[in-house]
Amino acid sequence: MDARAESQQETRRRITESAVALHGSVGPARTTMGAVAEHAGVRRSTVYRHFPSEAALFDACSTHWSAANPPPDPGSWAAIVDPDERLGTALGELYAFYARTSPMLENLLRDEHTSEIVRERFGVFHFYLDVAADTLLQARGVRGAARRRVRAALGHAVAFSTWRSLVAEQGLETRAAVALMCALVAAAQRG
Repeated sequence: MDARAESQQETRRRITESAVALHGSVGPARTTMGAVAEHAGVRRSTVYRHFPSEAALFDACSTHWSAANPPPDPGSWAAIVDPDERLGTALGELYAFYARTSPMLENLLRDEHTSEIVRERFGVFHFYLDVAADTLLQARGVRGAARRRVRAALGHAVAFSTWRSLVAEQGLETRAAVALMCALVAAAQRG
């Protein structure tokens, strides 16, 4: 790779990392191309040369951030046969992910109500949570009304807002929050 290509690649990386930093601090809806340029130490025209639209910059930002912050893999939970062990493992991993990524997730959840691009792109995260809850439900072998109750409890347990309420706002230790949600799911299954 020649020096010019390396320089362009470095500039693109700096712009992307600046967008990630701003999305994590002020949120995507409050991040302007001008602010990204200033943070990256480049001209606004340079940002547009690398990312011709806010959507292109948002996608690069999302890809970069997701690569550095992958969520837990629900497929690995499916290998755990015992439904309670599966749930405890999953929530422990998911809540640790939330603890590491809460500033960005807070901003994305806030901004999805006002920003079309966030709403469109952040749908992937909501789909991930559905897959997570469904993976946890599969091990439980429930049907009918019990299935609906247990699925609702699992959906609540995997939600970022549940972690935020129990751990960030109410001050529970992660282990206690996981135990509480496991008890909720067990109660939902018993009816």
